Amino acid sequence: GAAVGLLYVGAHVLNAYKEYEHFLQDPNAFLPAIVIIGTAVVMLVIGLVGCCATLRESKIGLGVFLVIILLIFIAEMASIVLGFIYKGKIKTELHEPMSKSFAAYNGKTEDSHLVDLLQQELQCCGVYNYTDWKGTQWFNATGNHTVPMSCCKQGLAMKNCTGRLSEPWFLNTQGCEVVVELVLNSLLNYALLVVLAFAIVKLFGMVGICFLACKKENSGYQPLNSGVFA
Repeated sequence: GAAVGLLYVGAHVLNAYKEYEHFLQDPNAFLPAIVIIGTAVVMLVIGLVGCCATLRESKIGLGVFLVIILLIFIAEMASIVLGFIYKGKIKTELHEPMSKSFAAYNGKTEDSHLVDLLQQELQCCGVYNYTDWKGTQWFNATGNHTVPMSCCKQGLAMKNCTGRLSEPWFLNTQGCEVVVELVLNSLLNYALLVVLAFAIVKLFGMVGICFLACKKENSGYQPLNSGVFA
């Protein structure tokens, strides 16, 4: 159950990062999610071994299981450390590729389609805010100085939206960079909390295995009866 839960969290984080990978310049951004998934797969594989060793209370089996759990615990802590490191880099990782994509927007290319999709899904406009479009090729090339229609608010307001900056009440005014940063940070925080919870469970599990191993060792010796020598 724990392995499946961890696998779901890792896959969820990886899927979300892939959704915004066009706007991320560092391929190592996926590393925390990959470590989480790898840890979950290992947990799934060795789960049966642990169950057998625990049920039989084999000293060697428990020792091997303890080492495996320790390695998984280390991997989980490594993913937490990597997650915290990357959390501080999200803003800088986003800015350059996102700025380039918005600057090159022409409404026809695949990159332009991704920008439109981003603005529509997150209801944002521009990198910092909607006025960023004033310095782009798109804004000046259209002749009527408008932002892409993907900046328009959804619903009834979209029917009257012309994309003109003089009508900001029809536009999503918040920049996309801060929204994507918030989404990725929230997702990473959620994943780190879950991994931390599993790491704490592993810690208690190691204590429990040590207890079982000690119990098994002690049960192998019978106390001497002092009355025999009386």
